[in-house]
Amino acid sequence: MPPVIFIMIDGLRPDAIAPAVCPNLKNLLACSAYTLSARSVMPSITLPCHTSIFHSVTPERHGITTNDWHPMARPLPGLMEVAHAAGKHGAFFFNWEQLRDLSRPGSLRHIYFRDNSYTPHGDLDIAHHAAGYIRDEMPDFAFVYFGTVDAAGHYYGWMSEGYMNQINLVDQALGTLLNSLPERSTILLQSDHGGHERTHGTASPEDMTIPWLVSGPGLRQDYEISSPLSLLDTAPTLAHLLGLNPHPQWEGRVVTEIFE
Repeated sequence: MPPVIFIMIDGLRPDAIAPAVCPNLKNLLACSAYTLSARSVMPSITLPCHTSIFHSVTPERHGITTNDWHPMARPLPGLMEVAHAAGKHGAFFFNWEQLRDLSRPGSLRHIYFRDNSYTPHGDLDIAHHAAGYIRDEMPDFAFVYFGTVDAAGHYYGWMSEGYMNQINLVDQALGTLLNSLPERSTILLQSDHGGHERTHGTASPEDMTIPWLVSGPGLRQDYEISSPLSLLDTAPTLAHLLGLNPHPQWEGRVVTEIFE
């Protein structure tokens, strides 16, 4: 079975895609079921958002409200625990170290981390390593995290020239990854939050609105999703794409509208 690849571009605002020089992302968008108005969670900060993405519950439930991780008061399995219990081969590739806590020990077969999200070409290294591993080892699921767009937003400001230039660099990393994937792979790409000025974390539309798109066999192409969509829907949809049942405590839904 071809792999399911989950790509995160941290801090990517959906309204930055059209004016940016990002041909790989735009080509992927054109063959995807997508929305440019998906919703993040509050606080719209990276670790709370990612914990919600992988566990399909809000920060009020999982308790992570800053970029500092702590054990949940009432633990529940996340996507990787559900996948591991079903015998799936999972791999993570990321350049922001706090993401190490998105799954419990023993859930993954491969992890690659390098602290380079604050260097302009850092995501290219992540893409090259992920591309080689996915090609050679054929995991069932891979999470590939690109962190430099968020770093550029904090340094230059969201929608600034420096921010837009960084989207172009990340698009090159995205192309490296996409060009290496096995045929008939399924790709889900999204952001965790947007941003405004040089920050994020508020309930403003600039912070809370994210792109969400999925492409692969049996999925609609160049199709704009009409139903409301939240990042809580990511884990249930990925589980379904992996042939798994979402955990009953997850609060999101399978986005059935994406299927032909």
